[in-house]
Amino acid sequence: MKALRYLMVFSVPLTVYISFTSSGWITFLTLIYVFGIVPLADFFLKVDAVNFNKEQEEIEKNNKLYSSILYLTLPTQIFFLVWFLFVIQDTLNIIDLIGRISAMGIMCGVVGINVGHELGHRKNRLEQLLGEILLLTSLETHFLPYHNAGHHFNVATPEDAATAKKNELLYVFWVRSQIMSYIEAWKIENRRLKTSERTWFHYQNRMIIYTIAHIILLSSIYFFFGLVVMLYFLAAATIGILLLETVNYIEHYGLLRKKNKFGRYERVRHTHSWNSNHVIGKLVLFNLSRHSDHHYNGSKHYQILKSLPESPQMPTGYPGMMLLSLIPPIWFKLMNKKLQEI
Repeated sequence: MKALRYLMVFSVPLTVYISFTSSGWITFLTLIYVFGIVPLADFFLKVDAVNFNKEQEEIEKNNKLYSSILYLTLPTQIFFLVWFLFVIQDTLNIIDLIGRISAMGIMCGVVGINVGHELGHRKNRLEQLLGEILLLTSLETHFLPYHNAGHHFNVATPEDAATAKKNELLYVFWVRSQIMSYIEAWKIENRRLKTSERTWFHYQNRMIIYTIAHIILLSSIYFFFGLVVMLYFLAAATIGILLLETVNYIEHYGLLRKKNKFGRYERVRHTHSWNSNHVIGKLVLFNLSRHSDHHYNGSKHYQILKSLPESPQMPTGYPGMMLLSLIPPIWFKLMNKKLQEI
């Protein structure tokens, strides 16, 4: 029964359904739900910092229902993306147009990229493939090689593109993180192939495969739906990507690992990520907000991630923190003070 709580993620596609079948302000329901209702509920509900004991953890770790819920998001995401392409070409009202693009964009971030991230950490190649397909729906496939072999290795250091520096503007971070992580993803794949004495121009270079997949997807949309619809899809994908980068921004803002006497960074600890135990955001995002434990052990499945007292805590849930990050003076005043308290 504990696993069924994570079905809450499907409340997001439900709001997208309403957006696609309605007109006027209600087309913004997904935006209102994720960045209005969820943070408001998280503000009033009691936080949940409870962890499984060892016996419960072993049981829940082997409960296949948790993974089945993740798998179910793939056909859901693809169905809504295809439906979006059809419905958006017949959308003429500017309000409906913006509302529906925002709805699809939020779903790309919450379902496509977030679940793609979770499956991308799995050791099973089929699960990784499902994660790659989900990331493809937001044109963010380079996230996988960089996140696993770059971000997790360099997190909380100046070398990491996805770690926000103290006093760095969110809007600057969006550009820096996205561009640098893309470049680093190519470098990571090139190094990987070089160690096995293969040239970078090889069919096993994931970045080449991803690039081809992006071209095929965009070309197909252009061929079947036209240039305008393709641009609408690009707008939705961009929203999903900006949501990802905003999450990256709040997860590690200002946190730095120390160097030892040999000039090497200390190992990643539970103090190098911001955590949140706010209930609704935690369930909708598959425990992504228990981020410190995720970085401590990246292969640990989402359902058994722990909340530990030494992890720095956000004052509210992910959606609320994302909203605060959009207003730099408020963000810096709040989070710089919390950095001094660590």
